[in-house]
Amino acid sequence: MFTLSPLPFSKEALEPHISGRTLEFHYGKHHQTYVDNLNKLITGIDLENESLENILLKTATNPNQKAIFNNAAQHYNHTFFWNSLRPAAAKMEPSAALLSLINKNFGDLEKLYAEFKAAALAQFGSGWAWLVLDNGELKIMKTANAEMPFGPNLKNLLTVDVWEHAYYLDYQNRRADFVDTVMRNLWNWDFAARNL
Repeated sequence: MFTLSPLPFSKEALEPHISGRTLEFHYGKHHQTYVDNLNKLITGIDLENESLENILLKTATNPNQKAIFNNAAQHYNHTFFWNSLRPAAAKMEPSAALLSLINKNFGDLEKLYAEFKAAALAQFGSGWAWLVLDNGELKIMKTANAEMPFGPNLKNLLTVDVWEHAYYLDYQNRRADFVDTVMRNLWNWDFAARNL
């Protein structure tokens, strides 16, 4: 059975960029619901004792197990999102190795921010924007609903949740402001460097 892992920071640590009230709903209600639903859906079937990664692999292309995949993927994506963030007071820059890749693949950090924001805004409806390492190259991807990038030579580095529940209490319909604020003030570059 799966449990909701503790946040890697306090609920107030992202303020003023993301409020503790948003985390109460986003983490405490939405993410918890995905975990609860996943546990209900796998109870008593062959997936009950599988790892989250194995459940994702085994259900991703099975239309009869779409509900299991969606809840498992949202658990994975949200856990990854929380780890992609760091407290607002902890100022942080990309590591030298990561900055070198950013400069090589995007030109500079500002261009990465601009391209990432464009991808996040281009995601119609609910979904995610991702910074990934694909065969040694940094790329930006967007995925719909519960989908996430995965493949044999692909590593997820950072993500931003662009479902409305991630930002509506603090930003209303201003997804662009939310994405820009997360990238510039809350991204956990140490987490990204560990995923290289």
